[in-house]
Amino acid sequence: MDLMRRHLLAGSAAGACLGLAGCAGLPGAEGGPHDGQADTAAAQVRWLNRLTWGATPEAARQLAAQGLSRWLAQQLKAQPGVPLPPEAQAQIEAMTITREPLVARVVALEAQRRAADALKDDEAKKAAQQAYQQELNRQGRESAQRFVLRALYSPQQVQEQMVWFWMNHFSLHLYKGNLRALIPDFEDQAVRPHALGRFRDLLGATVYHPAMLRYLDNEHNAAGRLNENYARELMELHTLGVGGGYSQQDVQALARVLSGLGVVNPPDAPPPQLPPALQGQYVRRGLFEFNPRRHDDSPQSLLGQPLPGRGLARVEAALDRLARHPSTARFVARKLVLFWVSDTPAPGLVDRVAAAFQRSDGDIAATLNALFSSPEFAASLGTLFRDPVHYVLAAVRLAYDGRVILNPNPVLNWINRLGEPLYGRSTPDGYPLEAAAWSSAGQMSTRFEVARAIGSGPAGLFKTEATPPVEQPAFPQLSNALYHQGLAPSLSPRTRQALEQASSPQEWNTFLLSSPEFMNR
Repeated sequence: MDLMRRHLLAGSAAGACLGLAGCAGLPGAEGGPHDGQADTAAAQVRWLNRLTWGATPEAARQLAAQGLSRWLAQQLKAQPGVPLPPEAQAQIEAMTITREPLVARVVALEAQRRAADALKDDEAKKAAQQAYQQELNRQGRESAQRFVLRALYSPQQVQEQMVWFWMNHFSLHLYKGNLRALIPDFEDQAVRPHALGRFRDLLGATVYHPAMLRYLDNEHNAAGRLNENYARELMELHTLGVGGGYSQQDVQALARVLSGLGVVNPPDAPPPQLPPALQGQYVRRGLFEFNPRRHDDSPQSLLGQPLPGRGLARVEAALDRLARHPSTARFVARKLVLFWVSDTPAPGLVDRVAAAFQRSDGDIAATLNALFSSPEFAASLGTLFRDPVHYVLAAVRLAYDGRVILNPNPVLNWINRLGEPLYGRSTPDGYPLEAAAWSSAGQMSTRFEVARAIGSGPAGLFKTEATPPVEQPAFPQLSNALYHQGLAPSLSPRTRQALEQASSPQEWNTFLLSSPEFMNR
């Protein structure tokens, strides 16, 4: 395998074509996405590798049957509840995070925590506290397993990528407090329904979700004891961006507007005792709470203009202003171009995508349609370096097509080894989107080991965790029609030479998944 390892390390960064220079002449470099741009198997693979989590024979058949324009239109239709294959859906339906609503889960966990803390015997307390943490870990792991199953098998692949994009944009860290129990609901109720909808609706859903309020400390933000953390990140990371035109005074004003937005604690607590004048303003929805006694109701201005309304009406006015600000349009547009097109976003493309965002009042699907219709997008196909999540999911999708894995944990382990664990970013800025963060020699060496694990056999993917475990026979099928018709034409002579020297099907699979060409989408 030394030949392929050297080829991988030498070729992945140099051959990535991370900007648009040198990529001219690829099919589809002029005009919007039309059927003629995907009229060959090789072209279809290029489009699929960008617009899905990784090309598969089944996805290629669907694209060929529908044509690019119709297929893409279907992908841009928001379908939050689209069914998965029965074998995948059954795994999700069996999860605690599916069967039990958020409030019931958190109430039970809090009771478990309090009971553990009340124990007098040190050893018993330690064991009970460990059991509480293990249950949090299990629910957090279920969320990651659910994400993997949806990403691998959902027919709405653009939507699934946008769920990941927005979860990274509104990033949460799994291991703060009880967020392991809150994140599954945040992804499913705040992000997923709006992933292709209106940005303003998405923003509001994240602002009122207890996971975000807890992660960025707004539950501690109260009149007279302001906590500016969430207000700052809301403008810097979620809307306007650094240099978006806000000041420290705006941060303080927004913190006052957001004061009183928090999390019911404990989760089964009765409503607070409030003066009659404030009782009508109190709001509780699930674990979200707006407590007017903790709210700074003084007049505020944001971005140079007074904010109308009081209480939650003023919160809504602030979110309207942030969501529709030109800086937000440009900030979101640039991140979309980074994710979908290039590490070096062309200013003209960012301007056009931002204009589409503003013209459509933040309609995410309409904004993506403008992006996918750009000549820059078509010219970039096959040149965008895969981050670890894209890499692992693409490898598994190609290896097993639509055959549903029985155990997502090996997939999670590979993603973790490559340094991008789901919900694992310790800072609220989300994982970087540029190739430089993921293309070091150490990363490439680890990818080679992951490629060998995937290419050599099922690696536990088809072995259940039940007692006794059930295992299905399986072997990765990479040398298929999709490879010969769609992938092989794009391989360099060096990659072809390495594949020809493979001494076994397992080694051939490893070489293909390790190739510089497979590192790109």
